[in-house]
Amino acid sequence: MQKKNSNGKNYIGLMSGTSADGIDAVLVCFSSPRKLKIKATHKQAFSTEIRAQIQTLIHSGQNDLEAAAELDVILGESFADAALHVLEQANLSVKQISAIGSHGQTLRHRPNSKHPFSIQIGNPAVIAARTGITTVANFRIADIAAGGQGAPLVPAFHHWMFRSSRSNRVILNIGGIANVSYLPSDIKSPVLGFDTGPGNTLLDNWIYQHLGKPLDAAGAWAASGQCSPELLHLLLGDPYFQIAPPKSTGREYFHLGWLKAFMEKLPHPISAQDVQATLSHLSAQSIIQAIRIWLAGTNEVYVCGGGSHNQHLMAILKENLAGACLQTTEALGLHPDWVEATAFAWLAHRTLTGRPGNLPNVTGAKKAVILGGIYKAG
Repeated sequence: MQKKNSNGKNYIGLMSGTSADGIDAVLVCFSSPRKLKIKATHKQAFSTEIRAQIQTLIHSGQNDLEAAAELDVILGESFADAALHVLEQANLSVKQISAIGSHGQTLRHRPNSKHPFSIQIGNPAVIAARTGITTVANFRIADIAAGGQGAPLVPAFHHWMFRSSRSNRVILNIGGIANVSYLPSDIKSPVLGFDTGPGNTLLDNWIYQHLGKPLDAAGAWAASGQCSPELLHLLLGDPYFQIAPPKSTGREYFHLGWLKAFMEKLPHPISAQDVQATLSHLSAQSIIQAIRIWLAGTNEVYVCGGGSHNQHLMAILKENLAGACLQTTEALGLHPDWVEATAFAWLAHRTLTGRPGNLPNVTGAKKAVILGGIYKAG
């Protein structure tokens, strides 16, 4: 049986976001105060078959329990493989790792239903058994049980890593869904955070439907089209954008069916590339609107996630975030591709040291709670 290395500071973080394109794995060493060192990273794309299975379960109107249970195990194996790859790259042994923090793959996020829930799969017992490393997972459910949204959870890490007394900062994560963390310079002011709406999810799904590509590299296809003011106005009129935080959302809300319902209200059809251009402006404008309304006083915006590579989207943001400096988190010492995976390594560290991982002011929970279930190895 593996002996737990209770004094270890090395953690592995595993993240698969709402884009559902693969796993980000990071091996990080935490030290005090507020310091970390990335020792190794690994990106592992999902196979076409696994990605299709995820998409089917995300969008299916029926709940296929057997398919979900099988995919839970398959993804557990995939997460374990990613952890072992990053461990090998760092040239460390299993005994030198305190724990794995695994976000899992979200299938459903329903924090506002009569009986709130959030489902992430990627069986943590399988990860622990395959790797021989204690695994912490299912981070959202404790916050939901405490009356919160269960998301976003990363603002607590952003506060630990990026807060500064010199400026009011926003950390903007553009994944499938975009979310913001507001880090005021006044330490007495609370951290805020919420999902602003779609980031890449509609852009990815639309280009896949029309061109068979998994993403719009650098936003080139969107840049070739023209934004439709009529469609953009309709999309921004969705009630979600007017809801005050705390709030969170997912692909079960912002999907192509949602988009097409608004397109049917247009007096005339528009081209596919013009829709893509409009979706870029939707992602950008919903982010900008959220910052202006609820995060007034923002001086600096630091972007992470896959959307940081979308040059067209970044250009729209830069043009419209008047008065606020826009950069990626690399300017703060952490590459934008690895922020979320590092956050879940950090959350695992919080769990194993018996400390809360949520921010009630962000999620709406009644109190701060220890997040995640612990799955022992051996």
